[in-house]
Amino acid sequence: MTLTCPHCEFSKEIDPDRIPDSVKKVVCPRCKVPFALPEKISRSAAGPAPEPAVAALAPVRAAAADLPKAGFWIRVVATLVDSLLAGLAQVFFTFILAITASNLMGGVPGDSSAYSMLIFLFSMLFGFTYSVFFTGYCGQTPGKMVLRIKVIRTSGAEIGYGRAFLREVPGKFLSGILLGIGYLMVAFDDRKQGLHDRIADTYVVKL
Repeated sequence: MTLTCPHCEFSKEIDPDRIPDSVKKVVCPRCKVPFALPEKISRSAAGPAPEPAVAALAPVRAAAADLPKAGFWIRVVATLVDSLLAGLAQVFFTFILAITASNLMGGVPGDSSAYSMLIFLFSMLFGFTYSVFFTGYCGQTPGKMVLRIKVIRTSGAEIGYGRAFLREVPGKFLSGILLGIGYLMVAFDDRKQGLHDRIADTYVVKL
């Protein structure tokens, strides 16, 4: 029978006899979103013994290399959307921080290096936190959500916060410091991986 994901319409031929009765939901290998199995699935009376629930379908992570990859330009647009959203939020919070710091310090002179350094460090920390939090949480920053692309591990697993930090902070630092070559690799790599993707062992896939 053909099982179709209701979210992304990805279809896969499966043998209903290999689906244990205990399995009520499966995970789409393309969009990674779980969905319920149809209530009525015909089964052969002489079918093989049920297998564990974790083996209901072929491992979804094995197909990660075959998923459609997000190219250079769609990732550029997602980055621009993120830059706009993060920039607006950063201006707001920086303004609040500046007012608070000014009140605590009893007024800050225009040439205060400590005050300027505080604002600079906050801006850097906010940018890192924005990208690491969203990427680690669900593999998608707001910009990627808009463009329907997602960061996953090359195994197909969710990226997680540790690997998100590796990709977004040291990985992207190296991609940028090498005259941006690490980012341009996306346009020429057969799997659309930038240097930061290779460092963190990730793909950016289309949903």
